[in-house]
Amino acid sequence: MPSETTMSGDTGATVAAHDIARLADVGRAAVSNWRRRFTDFPEPVGGSSASPLYSLAEVEAWLTRHGKQFRLLPGDRVWQQVRGAVDDLALGELVGTLGAFLVFLRREPACWKRLSTEPDETLAERLPEMMASVLPDVPGTPVTRLDTGWVGVVRHVAEAAESAQTDGSAQTDGTQPGRKLLEFLCNRYLQVHARRHAAVTSTQLAELMVELADVRGSVVLDPACGIGTLLIAAHDAGATRLGGQELDSVSARLAAARLLLHDSAVRVVAADSLRADAFADELADVVLCDPPFNERSWGYDDLVSDPRWAYGLPPRGEPELAWTQHCLARVKPGGWVLLTMPASVANRRAGRRIRANLLRTGALRAVISLPSAATGPVPPDLWVLRRPADTDPAPSRILLVDAVADLSVAGPAWRAFLAAEAAGAGSTGDGTAGDLPPSSTAVRVIDLLDDEVDVSPARHLHAAGRDAQAGKLQPVRAKLLSALAALPERLPELSTCDRAPTRSTTTVAELVKAGIVTLHQAPLKTRIDEGELPVLTAQDVLAGQPPSGRTVDVPGLVTVEAGDVVVPAGLREPVARVVTAAGAVLGPQLFLFRVDPERMDPYFLAGFLRAAQQQAASSRTSSVLARTDVRRTPVPRLPLAEQQRYGEAFRQLTVFSDVMRETTALADTLTRLSFNGLADGSVQPPPAD
Repeated sequence: MPSETTMSGDTGATVAAHDIARLADVGRAAVSNWRRRFTDFPEPVGGSSASPLYSLAEVEAWLTRHGKQFRLLPGDRVWQQVRGAVDDLALGELVGTLGAFLVFLRREPACWKRLSTEPDETLAERLPEMMASVLPDVPGTPVTRLDTGWVGVVRHVAEAAESAQTDGSAQTDGTQPGRKLLEFLCNRYLQVHARRHAAVTSTQLAELMVELADVRGSVVLDPACGIGTLLIAAHDAGATRLGGQELDSVSARLAAARLLLHDSAVRVVAADSLRADAFADELADVVLCDPPFNERSWGYDDLVSDPRWAYGLPPRGEPELAWTQHCLARVKPGGWVLLTMPASVANRRAGRRIRANLLRTGALRAVISLPSAATGPVPPDLWVLRRPADTDPAPSRILLVDAVADLSVAGPAWRAFLAAEAAGAGSTGDGTAGDLPPSSTAVRVIDLLDDEVDVSPARHLHAAGRDAQAGKLQPVRAKLLSALAALPERLPELSTCDRAPTRSTTTVAELVKAGIVTLHQAPLKTRIDEGELPVLTAQDVLAGQPPSGRTVDVPGLVTVEAGDVVVPAGLREPVARVVTAAGAVLGPQLFLFRVDPERMDPYFLAGFLRAAQQQAASSRTSSVLARTDVRRTPVPRLPLAEQQRYGEAFRQLTVFSDVMRETTALADTLTRLSFNGLADGSVQPPPAD
């Protein structure tokens, strides 16, 4: 049975097959199976033959009639109404309007109560006018007639927000109901437009930026605020006043609505920050910015003589250096600027003059290389700058941090660098700064002012011998020797037979049909780069490591349990693992097989899944493995006791494989450290015999 009561007016809401799978917490294959097996499964009411749409009300009734468990929250119902009301091109406009409406509802509940009694035609005429008068601080609030098809969605939004207010759900988690609903709709909208909003700042990166800037009690500006992620992080970290500017009007409206529902003192403007700076007469204490990259039409021809270019005219092909100087112009003397930059900006020849001026004046204080999990598929750098005050002496060093392997090193490195600066380490000129963590170093500015002016962390860290394992050659050597000595006992004793036994087999798909195994997959477009919930990713399964991803709580998430078998989809390296620690959320591109422990041993199943992948990889081209359907994997029909005997052997082989991988990694690390150490003089060869 559903966990939420049905709301009125759902007749127009539609769902696709993947929506049904998410709501019922099953794989998409299960929905396809229902369509084939059950003659009373609802008929499509829209969409196309390749992607049909079904009536949400009919799907609910069918799931209930057949005893299928499902979870449909008020936010889900509103989202399905939104998807049914507009096509994808107008989706952002509607979601932005709903965000503005939620702010209106919070400010003028009595006004809405009166308006809601009006017919739809009247409401479509009067609501935009009322919203415009109440919401002068929300850019792009509709001032003309509301689309009649949107009125029903607006009523659903009001009903969902009021329902959450009355049933106490807002009080249980401390979240204002309108805010919670808008965050839900924003997450769904971003999933639909993942490509368009690929550059949305992750919460992990946003938290790091506000931590490094220490925004408590500050006025914070984001001149490329998107949907407001950085400003919300600044609000949560104690900023007192916020400003944001965004070229895309829909994103600006969403940012304003999100921040106002967070009770922020905020001003958001929808305009081009470089061409039409709305904050030209104001200076912030801190500027945070995740600007658009590689925008060739940023306004070079119109802004050639702009006074913001105090460090040099940005080349036409270097828009990121225009954003850097714009941010420095919008912060008070002594104020901090943190902004993301493509890694190539640190060494591109066209920008070396501006980089040199940023270094000479002491404006550029740190460059931090970021991991891809925190930023997207192509990781940028994080630049930390400070607008020099007239009385400030120019710093002699700059901090370089390689946080690609571990983002958590950035904060301690920055604090150690500032502590050393305060203690006067900057005047030593020896290129050190106290006890900086591994993967970081302080480089003299004078050493960077050469023909290249390269501020890439990786180059200088490796040149200085200060990579992640610097100075640890002997401990790595000892660990490698210990691992090599333990290898023989990890190798299981297996015997061979002259002739393989004849065994009856079934397939994983048949095991699923029989209820011995259940198949689960993550909701479509599950994010793994922001949120509080730990996510098990395909790379985690491949490496045999703990969950490394993070996501937000949305309906349909699958919680991993001990004994589950997880298999990545699309990897070229064969792998299937049995989960030993519960609590994480299943990530995308993973199949999860949950076995009935009374009838199936999980290690037995995992072993045959991996063996089938290995056979596919060795007998055909490697690209075939990515297309192998794990559900067709043959599995012998054996009693549980015999399964457990095979399962234990498979488990021991997996452990041995993991130990071999770790040993190989140690050997690679030892080799790299030895070569680098011998080359830079920090390691000496053995004495002559």
